Amino acid sequence: MKLTCIVIDDDIHAVNGIVSYINSLANVQLIKSYTDPLRALNEITAGDAVDIIFMDVDMPLISGLELAKVIRHKTDKLIFTTSHSKYAYEAFEMYASAYLLKPYTFARFAETINMLYPKRPATPQINLKQEDDYFFVRNKNDNNNLIKVRYPDIVAVESLQNYVRIFTLTETIVAYIALSEIKVILLNYPNFAQAHRSFIIAKNYIEKVEGHTLKMINNLTINIGSSYRDSIQDYIREKTIKTNRS
Repeated sequence: MKLTCIVIDDDIHAVNGIVSYINSLANVQLIKSYTDPLRALNEITAGDAVDIIFMDVDMPLISGLELAKVIRHKTDKLIFTTSHSKYAYEAFEMYASAYLLKPYTFARFAETINMLYPKRPATPQINLKQEDDYFFVRNKNDNNNLIKVRYPDIVAVESLQNYVRIFTLTETIVAYIALSEIKVILLNYPNFAQAHRSFIIAKNYIEKVEGHTLKMINNLTINIGSSYRDSIQDYIREKTIKTNRS
């Protein structure tokens, strides 16, 4: 059963952005989007309740905070999406479930939903649609232009504080995104695993194992963190051919 949601924002570009994020999630369904908050007020109060309402704060005629007072009971979770951090306190006074500060990444968007619905009965954890085998990031190594990154091409991702270094089969990309954000996406795919607090790896690109060190297909060497050794070693054992030799 999918999570149902409504989007309210007077900026059509903001609405389109959220809708594109929603369409990339397998277990979230858009019921209606509004650029007119007064129309949203009338239709939502007369309609069925939904799981999530995404709502801007600074809107004409009626603000998101004022609108929330009337329609909060029509949704399980209320997520404010705004360019202004100054409304955060008032938002949570309106029983907001989350506060997304524009511009936010898709990873942050998906992470917020997973946080609000970590174990939804009879519903798997929110996953990306499997037919979407790529994402876009801005590459600092290429004048901050957007670049497509295909999941099958990723060898490893390394944390660099506020950045990550994405090692692919053909190049290295440096993107302004936290490892915690990108792993929300990657760890939904069984081929990826965290091998160190600073590294996520593609398991099929492990070329050599030397003690607690992994050598990847691109000659990248990664020390397996103590917290991740059991899961990585379980994978290695599973892929190791068993013999009768001692």
